[in-house]
Amino acid sequence: MNELQDRLDTPSGRDWVRRAVWTVVALSLLAFLVRGATRPEDPRLEEPTATGASSASARVRIDGFGEIAFTTTDPAGVLAEWCALLADTPELRQQGLMRQDDLNGYDAMVFRFDEPGTGGFWMKQTIIPLTVAYFDAEGRFVSSADMQPCPDGTDCPSYPPDGPYVTAVEVPLGGLGAIGVAPGAVLGFGGGGCQAPAA
Repeated sequence: MNELQDRLDTPSGRDWVRRAVWTVVALSLLAFLVRGATRPEDPRLEEPTATGASSASARVRIDGFGEIAFTTTDPAGVLAEWCALLADTPELRQQGLMRQDDLNGYDAMVFRFDEPGTGGFWMKQTIIPLTVAYFDAEGRFVSSADMQPCPDGTDCPSYPPDGPYVTAVEVPLGGLGAIGVAPGAVLGFGGGGCQAPAA
């Protein structure tokens, strides 16, 4: 072992080690370029949807819930279309996102009510933190609240609006800005389900 160390500890030995290392690096780089990193069958980038809505192929409905397309017009006047799970019966509104760990590919969950109300939302058996935004009968933003999960066996707080509302929209905590919702925003509905993204 000492004899090998003595040979490599000379100027010509160190030069030989440097050349060997550079040769391995160059061959590795060449192999990478020739074969490709993963050799994908169809290497291309996906174009984002024009509206920003979630991809239909990624959406999975929660049993019993419908889906609905909705629009938001932010305070700057920018209109965007989104796709949400729809809770439009007392049973579905009560269930909401209980025991769900995400929105199953949807942009939000929309709660629609027949009459204006002022009752707050709560997080019983909801395991993901959410933000709720309340909208009046004309679709104008009323207020919003960040809501934390409420463990079983504890008193769950209510998150009331600042005024009457007929629609509420829940998104993952802090996600209202991603769908164009802020004070001054307006919510709209086209009356139909979500459209598949353009191919």
